[in-house]
Amino acid sequence: MIVVLKNDVSEQKVQDFMSGLKSRGLDVHVSKGATTTVLGLIGDTSKIEPEELLAYDFVESAQRVKAPYKQASRSFHPQNTVVSVHGVDGLGADIGDGKTCAIMAGPCSVETEAQIIEVAKDVKASGARFLRGGAFKPRTSPYSFQGLGADGLELLKLARKETGLPIVTELMAINQIPLFEDVDIIQIGARNMQNFDLLKEVGKLKQPILLKRGLASTVKEFLMSAEYIMASGNQNVILCERGIRTFDNYTRNCLDLSIVPYLKKETHLPVIIDPSHACGIRYMVPTLAKAAVAVGADGLIIEVHNNPEKALCDGEQSLTPKQFDDTMKLLSKYAAVEGRTL
Repeated sequence: MIVVLKNDVSEQKVQDFMSGLKSRGLDVHVSKGATTTVLGLIGDTSKIEPEELLAYDFVESAQRVKAPYKQASRSFHPQNTVVSVHGVDGLGADIGDGKTCAIMAGPCSVETEAQIIEVAKDVKASGARFLRGGAFKPRTSPYSFQGLGADGLELLKLARKETGLPIVTELMAINQIPLFEDVDIIQIGARNMQNFDLLKEVGKLKQPILLKRGLASTVKEFLMSAEYIMASGNQNVILCERGIRTFDNYTRNCLDLSIVPYLKKETHLPVIIDPSHACGIRYMVPTLAKAAVAVGADGLIIEVHNNPEKALCDGEQSLTPKQFDDTMKLLSKYAAVEGRTL
């Protein structure tokens, strides 16, 4: 249930009102805007009628939330959530602030110290704000390269120390969580989008969570997964569209760009696009990246490798550093049209 308070109500009245609601077994989420305070009631509100709350003279309106995802709903939290992640020298970004299209770039998987540091320096020079790289890799085949694991995380940290870029990397299992204490943004991949036990656990963490949409998941299922994280206490969730499975196979997946304006209307969470996994073909990535910026995505996560032909994972969809640099120059023009920067 959503309760909107009038703008002239005193803080004491608000606290007394909230105490009364909590005494009835409800949790209360507060969202304060410039002129409005919105209370989101979480729990069993079936015994509370909106009219009952309107009896308070400082209550502007009260209504039930029809969407099953309460905390992710924009009606619950009218203002945009801005996920702020910053490294040294101004690197990192405020993701979702409407002023920046945050670019995360790097190899699909961390392979060697020389490789990750070289790529990190290259993408930083081109304007990337975050370094992405896989240490633990979920692969369809058990015979494919599974990543360097904990050693890969240490190499990412070395690259961060060398360049100042905050790191983004995927967590695959609950027992890996202790290894991720010093990771700036934790990614939950498409295959784990509905691993609800894992979502509950990352909801207890302090780091932002980048949640990727499942291969064949509906938008409702996507947002309900975000709800699992938020219901456990972590409000810093970044939604990532990375392509869904359709009947056609001329690309790896089908990039659903229409999800961006829909999610912008339906939810307050930042939305980014992964054009690399969406198509799986190198030459298409810049075009899809342009489209993502044009449609209003809050960021992009792009695969870049210094030697794609010899990459241990997803070389066919990885840009070279030169191709990434050219793409960034092009994207900056598209972002500027909307008054944004990369």
